[in-house]
Amino acid sequence: MTEPNGLRAADLTLEEKAALTSGADFWTTKAIDRVGVPSIMLTDGPHGLRKQATGNDHLGLAGSVPATCFPPAVGLSATFDPELAERVGVALGVESAIEDVAVILGPGINIKRSPLCGRNFEYMSEDPIVSGAMGAGLVKGIQSQGVGSSLKHFAANNQETDRLRVSSDVDPRPLREIYLRGFERVVKDAQPWTVMCAYNRINGVYASEDPWLLTQVLREEWGFDGIVVSDWGAVNDRVAGLVAGMDLEMPSSGGRTDAELVAAVRDGRLDERDLDVVADRLLELARKAQARPATTGPLDVDAHHALAREVAGRAIVLLKNEGTLPLPRNARLAVIGEFARTPRFQGTGSSQINPTRVDSALDAIRAVAGDVPFAAGFDITPEGVPEPETARLRDEAVAVARDAGTVLLFLGVPSHEESEGYDREHIDLPAAQLDLLDAIVEVNPDVVVVLSNGGIVALPFARKVPAIVEAWLLGQAGGSATADVLFGEVNPSGRLAETIPLRLEDTPAYGSFPGEHGHVRYGEGLLVGYRWYDEKQLAVRYPFGHGLSYTTFAYGEAVAAVREDGDVVVVVPVTNTGRVAGREVVQAYTSLPGSDVQRPPHELKAFASVQLAPGETASVTLRIRRSELAYWDIRVDRWIVESGAYVIDVGSSSRDLRTSTTVVVDGDEVVLPASLNSSFDELLLDPVVGSDLRAMIEERYGTGENQLLKMLGNFPVGRLDGFPLPRADLVELVERAQRG
Repeated sequence: MTEPNGLRAADLTLEEKAALTSGADFWTTKAIDRVGVPSIMLTDGPHGLRKQATGNDHLGLAGSVPATCFPPAVGLSATFDPELAERVGVALGVESAIEDVAVILGPGINIKRSPLCGRNFEYMSEDPIVSGAMGAGLVKGIQSQGVGSSLKHFAANNQETDRLRVSSDVDPRPLREIYLRGFERVVKDAQPWTVMCAYNRINGVYASEDPWLLTQVLREEWGFDGIVVSDWGAVNDRVAGLVAGMDLEMPSSGGRTDAELVAAVRDGRLDERDLDVVADRLLELARKAQARPATTGPLDVDAHHALAREVAGRAIVLLKNEGTLPLPRNARLAVIGEFARTPRFQGTGSSQINPTRVDSALDAIRAVAGDVPFAAGFDITPEGVPEPETARLRDEAVAVARDAGTVLLFLGVPSHEESEGYDREHIDLPAAQLDLLDAIVEVNPDVVVVLSNGGIVALPFARKVPAIVEAWLLGQAGGSATADVLFGEVNPSGRLAETIPLRLEDTPAYGSFPGEHGHVRYGEGLLVGYRWYDEKQLAVRYPFGHGLSYTTFAYGEAVAAVREDGDVVVVVPVTNTGRVAGREVVQAYTSLPGSDVQRPPHELKAFASVQLAPGETASVTLRIRRSELAYWDIRVDRWIVESGAYVIDVGSSSRDLRTSTTVVVDGDEVVLPASLNSSFDELLLDPVVGSDLRAMIEERYGTGENQLLKMLGNFPVGRLDGFPLPRADLVELVERAQRG
């Protein structure tokens, strides 16, 4: 089929234009043979290609072609390395191109509002800076190969419960500053070919038919020039959706919604020019897809597996280590836990990849340390086993542990407890696993716990064991990568992209998740993740950004300066003070003492990853974008950078801050429309009449009017006739302010 160069919507019939706006089947768009418009394929990601060989379904029930399963977002985000994410994106693009896939559906960057969200394994972080930076890296890599990405799920899609209908009721500031900020960064930095609108409603309006979201914000404010595609089955009203800016409905509706669009044009409910705009966008997507040269492969399976192993090793977070790790190769070990033999390496649902191979941790450990003894310890099947069998598995494991020097205990969340389609009920490890740990510690206290989980888990045993390794879901090479870290072949450098609380009841959304009767209220506002724990001064198990190393790092004095473009550059020397090479993730948090608006105690604004040899010092540069310092001012509905002396704390986690500096930032002018309903404080700040108002009050009451102004500060100037000034004088001031 020929490439549709130069073709425009005007060259198509009404029916053909409507046909472009929905799928031909589950994964492909419609071809228009008459004018040479090809069908293109969109298929699932985001951590590997899920192209179904036969059958069409959204939840991974039908078989898919073999592809590299890279670490899901929960692991990738822990690397805090957008350049590494870009390398993964390149590999995803290559595999998609070989399979002639035009658009791979990912990345997912929704904020982890609650640890109970069943799909958290597919999302990056509780922080929008991490989500945005890592998401942009993936998109750049994918699209460098002539394959489109689909940034999802836009927006405020933070739970699975009632996900096709629930309204995320969120105030303007947290919506902009927390839930949209990461999407804005990816769109502006990487221009994804497509953005996928979410199932849910936002403040009562379906995302698939929200002109504020899809047109005003996404296109007009952010400059997005690609296609908005629906999540599969997210369309509520096709005509309203098209007018709002939702271009492509997936999957096929069997022609039903195409006919609805045609009928709406013919009866005058839909302006055909709106349909033309959408058709032109879809023609441009087809042109982009056809511009990529044919790629036949074959896939370099070994090279991509090696990259998956590298990323997995970088994703592992060493939560605790009292000297047990790294292990010597001749250590007298025992491996316990079914997850070591049967790895859980990806989540359940539409993102399930058919891996080219799978490494188990047990095999990888034995490849290093010989035929170490193993015991399953517990069962991970959904149906479970009878109590006598549970006791037998536990007793067998305890017997193995008793004779070992060090026990590697693999614990985790079974796949049936966290999945797309439903939310978790708790954050606890299964009781049988906790009982097993207690029994093992009684006979052998030298226990290294290795976790397999897509969402964070409570760690009530943190003080009972000398080492804890957070190994997330690490993709197909995760078993080998885990052994690499345990034996010191890889020095761990992963960091927590989400806080691990002491208990579920401490989490920000507790009590308001997942809502009721079709609505979920985001009552925590701006205080999401570490912002909440720091504001409330709550103890946590492990803070955001935390991660240990087999070496140590020292920080020098940070220095900051404002560049000509308004961005802030922070430079800090970091030295590897240990005996082995290692990687440090340097994090910069800002605060503004005395701010006029609510702010968290501090917020991550930049981070950088640096590899250092023993004794080596590097000057690490962190760039804080001026736009990231802005807050959303609900009075004027725009971003505002507040003037002031910003404190920049630099360190190794949100609660391990090593050095601090201050930089003065000139803010944006905010002029509020003056009226008799303006407060005295607001009118005193007016650039036209503020000084006159102060002079008039001082003339009448003297210069000691501060107490009076403090009392009247938030009082509307026109509310009391004759006090503190004659009404005529106040009316004249307001009118002069309005004229400017």
